[in-house]
Amino acid sequence: QGYTSFWNDCISSGLRGGILIELALRGRIRLEPLSIRKKRLLERKVLLRSDAPTGDVLLDETLRHMKATESAETVQTWIELLTGETWNPFKLQYQLRNVRERVAKALVEKGILTTEKQNFLLFDMTTHPVSNATEKQRLVKKLQESMLERWVNDPHRMDRRTLALLVLAHSSDVLENVFTNLADDKYGMAMNRTKDLLDMDPEVEAAKARGTEMIWAVLAAFNK
Repeated sequence: QGYTSFWNDCISSGLRGGILIELALRGRIRLEPLSIRKKRLLERKVLLRSDAPTGDVLLDETLRHMKATESAETVQTWIELLTGETWNPFKLQYQLRNVRERVAKALVEKGILTTEKQNFLLFDMTTHPVSNATEKQRLVKKLQESMLERWVNDPHRMDRRTLALLVLAHSSDVLENVFTNLADDKYGMAMNRTKDLLDMDPEVEAAKARGTEMIWAVLAAFNK
């Protein structure tokens, strides 16, 4: 439709969770290693591995914020700081502003979205409808197939980015939309398998496989 639902207050924090996962997948950040005390996922700090530019404005801005902090913060704290949900006026500087609009503009540049004005009651609003539906359909199909034809019943055998996409769609409260065009039996199967996956204990799953710790930590932050 070109705009995100006014009733969805999860997308902003979901996008920040996505930024953390993307930085981890690109090798720029990681969770502090498990020590003898074995801290829980949400107690472990996010450590900077490299501040080498990624070429993405939002990712690089986040890296600069992380480099500028005096002490390391947890995944949950970073999601809150990047979203601007902090009571500490000295930490408001770490907020990432206009993330949805900047993501939309990047997708416009890639030819996936377009820009137009739409009238909402008393005011005009800039919207970004899909102009090339191929990419959106590819992502929807990828998630549908991961829960149906390619279901492996083990998150550690799933492609990491597919697992991350499922977690982030859930965190942003848009996952159900992915399955709405399925037949009733397939919709029920996909939703049940998704629920089973997202109900897994992030602490247990993060300990099983390196490389997915940040994904499970973000899930833990949103399930808290």
